[in-house]
Amino acid sequence: MKMFADYDQIMERISLQNLWDFPGGVHPTQKKSLSNQTDIQRIDLPSVVHIPVKQHIGVNGELIVKEGDTVKKGQPLTTSENSFAVPVHASTSGTVVAISDHVAAHPSGLSELTVTIECDGKDSEYEYTPMSDYAQRSKGEIIQAICAAGISGMGGAGFPTHLKANNVKPIEFLIINGIECEPYITSDDRLMREHAWQIRQGIDILCHLLQPKQVLIAIEDNKPEAFETMSIACQQEDNYHVVKVPTKYPAGGEKQLIQVLTSREVPSDGLPVDIGCLMYNVGTCYAIADAVIEGKPLIERVVTITGEAVDAPQNVWARIGTPIKHLLAQAQYHSEKQSYPRIIMGGPMMGFTLSSVQIPVVKITNCILVPAAKELPLVEDERACIRCSACADACPASLLPQQMFWHSKAKEYEKAQEYNLFDCIECGACAYVCPSEIPLVHYYRKAKADIRQQQLEKEKSEKARVRFEARKDRLQREKEAREEKHRLAAEARKQSLNKDGGAAKDKIAAALARAKAKKAKQQAQLKDKPSSDE
Repeated sequence: MKMFADYDQIMERISLQNLWDFPGGVHPTQKKSLSNQTDIQRIDLPSVVHIPVKQHIGVNGELIVKEGDTVKKGQPLTTSENSFAVPVHASTSGTVVAISDHVAAHPSGLSELTVTIECDGKDSEYEYTPMSDYAQRSKGEIIQAICAAGISGMGGAGFPTHLKANNVKPIEFLIINGIECEPYITSDDRLMREHAWQIRQGIDILCHLLQPKQVLIAIEDNKPEAFETMSIACQQEDNYHVVKVPTKYPAGGEKQLIQVLTSREVPSDGLPVDIGCLMYNVGTCYAIADAVIEGKPLIERVVTITGEAVDAPQNVWARIGTPIKHLLAQAQYHSEKQSYPRIIMGGPMMGFTLSSVQIPVVKITNCILVPAAKELPLVEDERACIRCSACADACPASLLPQQMFWHSKAKEYEKAQEYNLFDCIECGACAYVCPSEIPLVHYYRKAKADIRQQQLEKEKSEKARVRFEARKDRLQREKEAREEKHRLAAEARKQSLNKDGGAAKDKIAAALARAKAKKAKQQAQLKDKPSSDE
């Protein structure tokens, strides 16, 4: 059994800034200076916003608006009693013009239920309920406020924040993720530089809820300004430690960052809380402070617009639901700088190409990357694997990408799962180093999707089988009940006859005798009647 550092050992190494490492990883060109040199910009409101009903891991809420309704900025559009449902809110004031399927911010390019609001330009605000005295409030009230604000993890996963904040297990380390390791993306960097104090307020609220022993605020060493501002904001708290992490992709992955800071490894089938850790993104902390102290729901976030095909790379405060087309205009996009239209949501490693510029900004959108023609390598024709093992060397999860690729491509999904397919974090490090240009992550995503679909079909089939067997059993029970009822009735009649005994027989005999006597009388009368000839 592998031994990990205990609490005291970890704190000693944190104090010395002597951290651990995770296996694999790569060092892609950063390209962050394109967008991190200017302050976060406020941009004009779009003419229309498209707000997907579901923007998190969990279930949809129930719509509480209808077409034709007038809504205000921050007004809830959905509600639900289900703990895995997170509400969405109007990001500006206007009129609900449609509630229908709209192209989604997803690699599939499929549509999902969306509330479309035609903006009135007034940006009239809904009435909020601040909770500046949160320290005197119950844990339940604070968690309810976080849920009502519609906050889900903004680092990429989109897990409902209120569920994680409702943890009851003891926490040794509350880890605040300010790594932002993927190239080009600088939204968290600028947020930490400009709003360190509000992030600190969000951390205070989380500490009030979770009572961790220590808070570790992790920032990569390529963000010196963010490291300084966060250090200043947290300097009054003895148990808040701003930690400088060596730059390596994907150091911002949850499991990888925990390993770097604590040496502990999250079990394959477990969660960080199982090893005394809990992690939040800096953007989530900012949103928590907004929700609790100001009463504001999550209706906007910082988005990086970058790439050499835009004249003005920058970070902007983008309202949830803003069409990507509106952001491209803000950054002065020039399509002629590309050999073909190519717009990526996310970074070059984990992002996906958009199928439409009408796709909206959602809660986990952190970057819009618009590369020029020769800026990012195009996916060449896939060549045969040369078994160089570079992918295995680069894998931060210590997997065997080559074997997973073979089995995924052959659709041998059981074998792929034997190689821990679902432990893959889809960071793209394996594809980045592959000399054969094999889009490895594509195969893994496809395999995972197929396996999930198979499991869903299996569950449906099992439910149908259970329903069929239940119906069959019910019909058999009803048949047996009817037969038993008839048997009991027959026995009752038989017993009744036996109970009456001879009396019943005498009655029958008397009735037969009367019938016989009546018949004999009728025959005698016919004989005595004179004939008509006499």
